[in-house]
Amino acid sequence: MPAVRCLGIMMCLLPCSLTVRNEDRDERNRRASYDFKADGDADFEESPKPTAEEICLWGQSFDKLMNCPSGRSAFRQFLRTEFSEENMLFWLACEEFRKEANKSVIEEKARIIYEDYISILSPKEVSLDSRVREVINRNMLEPTSHTFDDAQLQIYTLMQRDSYPRFMNSPVYKNLLKTVSETQSVES
Repeated sequence: MPAVRCLGIMMCLLPCSLTVRNEDRDERNRRASYDFKADGDADFEESPKPTAEEICLWGQSFDKLMNCPSGRSAFRQFLRTEFSEENMLFWLACEEFRKEANKSVIEEKARIIYEDYISILSPKEVSLDSRVREVINRNMLEPTSHTFDDAQLQIYTLMQRDSYPRFMNSPVYKNLLKTVSETQSVES
């Protein structure tokens, strides 16, 4: 009977300790996510309005879409509607991460990216196959600026094959192209 009572007490304490740990993690993530937004997210909110020519180029290839700040912004807005914005956020975090040279910053950012996008406990977890997860887990022992390269490529490919064709056929893309074309023809 004492073991059952002890288990009952532990079960009562568990939610409290998890809440404290989750609040600590959430605070760290807020601070860390802010760092990534300050570095890699600015082009979304402040990207110039695309021209009709740029929007047409997005239709030629996914690479052209992703190389254009306003293209990434429009695609990210579309991903939000599909509840898969975490793919773009992960890709952007990896782009910023790859530029880092300071070993201690690399270790901290690697941990944050792992917690935000790789951990099965994360609400923003990206979909990766087991081979890539194993590579990341090995790389996390001594992170480098290339720790997430395989995962970033896998997510890029997923967006290219899965979300990009839907974006190109979506009312979001078609309306954007129509609106910009009409605006530019009026201005001419």
